Amino acid sequence: MSKSNSPFHPSSFKRKDESDDALFYQLPRLLIHVDEHASRALAEYFGELLTGDGNLLDLMSAYRSHLPAGINYTSVTGLGMNEEELSNNKELTGHLVHDLNKSPKMPFENGQFDACILSFSFQYLTKPVEVLADVARVLKPGCTCHIAYSNRLFPTKAVFLWQVATDPQKGEYISVCLGETGLFDAPETVQLVAPGEKYDPLYVLRAMRKE
Repeated sequence: MSKSNSPFHPSSFKRKDESDDALFYQLPRLLIHVDEHASRALAEYFGELLTGDGNLLDLMSAYRSHLPAGINYTSVTGLGMNEEELSNNKELTGHLVHDLNKSPKMPFENGQFDACILSFSFQYLTKPVEVLADVARVLKPGCTCHIAYSNRLFPTKAVFLWQVATDPQKGEYISVCLGETGLFDAPETVQLVAPGEKYDPLYVLRAMRKE
């Protein structure tokens, strides 16, 4: 972080592989990044919270958005790193390739979206506060960002802080990043799948864009 008063140590966002992310993501991975149980649980959660019409932003999107079947959103726009993954995501109505670590500012209008979802990828952001500030910009006031996380990752691309954090500490980290923007209300964390040997754990941290 460049801010002198940042709560994060300069090494917090270091990664084992600091090469261009475009090189790492150029090979498509046509799979989901958690087990099917967690994916279904997340779809049920979204089905309860994201109902009816609306323009959704699927941030750091890939092969699947984990959205419920049977709900017709006005649009679901995916922003991710691999064209083939995004093209094969049948839940999206549109998509674009964009590297948030290079450019946290997204090519969207102010207040364009009614909700933002970010699933299983927060650990790869090297400028998370800047990205979340821009999420607030493209969300309508009073609308919500939902950040889902588990314990799976690409170890060479996840930032140091995430790799040393426990599951509860990961939620605290996301909460601090949201708070640093000054643009979201106090977040709430819900546990959808408890840690255990059988299934991947699943948590969602949600925060409302301030009015």
